[in-house]
Amino acid sequence: MSDKLQVLILCTANSARSQMGEGLLRSLADDKIDVYSAGSKPSSVNPFAIKAMDARGIDITSHTSDSLTQYLNKEFDYVITVCDNAAETCPVFSGKSERIHWGFPDPAGVEGSDEDILASFISVRDGLEEKFTTWLTELN
Repeated sequence: MSDKLQVLILCTANSARSQMGEGLLRSLADDKIDVYSAGSKPSSVNPFAIKAMDARGIDITSHTSDSLTQYLNKEFDYVITVCDNAAETCPVFSGKSERIHWGFPDPAGVEGSDEDILASFISVRDGLEEKFTTWLTELN
């Protein structure tokens, strides 16, 4: 087992919020935390999530949308849910994992122009970054 903290970020589709969270936490933790993301109903990484992260200088184009079932037997220090549905349906993970819930609205649910949709993704990205920055400060 790694000496690094093991963190899983969950959302329903593992397409937007959890993907951006994974990219942000990897960037902010500077390789001190092993970060994974998954969903209860995985789909694919949303192109607007990729654009919002690219605007922040973080490349998530190689990310995949993974099912949380592939992580059920892995021990995590923290399981962070970033949508209400994932918080309600999150299974119990083995080991000592601490659950954290930060509910964010689904930016993929926004309708309008591409600019409007991207703005919603950027808003969620910035909210996630604020949460992770505060959380990492508290961990130290």
